[in-house]
Amino acid sequence: MNLLSILLLTPPAEGADQGGIMSFLPLILVIVVFYFFFIRPQMKKSKEQKNFRAELKKGDEVLTIGGILGKVTKINEDSVVIETEGQTKVKVVKSALVPKETPVGQQK
Repeated sequence: MNLLSILLLTPPAEGADQGGIMSFLPLILVIVVFYFFFIRPQMKKSKEQKNFRAELKKGDEVLTIGGILGKVTKINEDSVVIETEGQTKVKVVKSALVPKETPVGQQK
């Protein structure tokens, strides 16, 4: 047997604390770390995207998740018509839109 299996299989010493909050402390810390570093930022990002899509208006410049840039010309309940560079109109679902951000080289 290796050392790890010996340590895990040996019963606790007489008088040793069998439970309590100290045994759950590592699990609680892992849950707190996951909440603050993974769950909370994802919920914040999701809320921002939902607000962006709810506040879309005619004339806004948007970017699709496929990389198409365009200007909003018509808004429906769950879709949007955007006009691209060559005056081509494309109907896309609102969930496929992200706000157009300024390119890295043109930051103010």
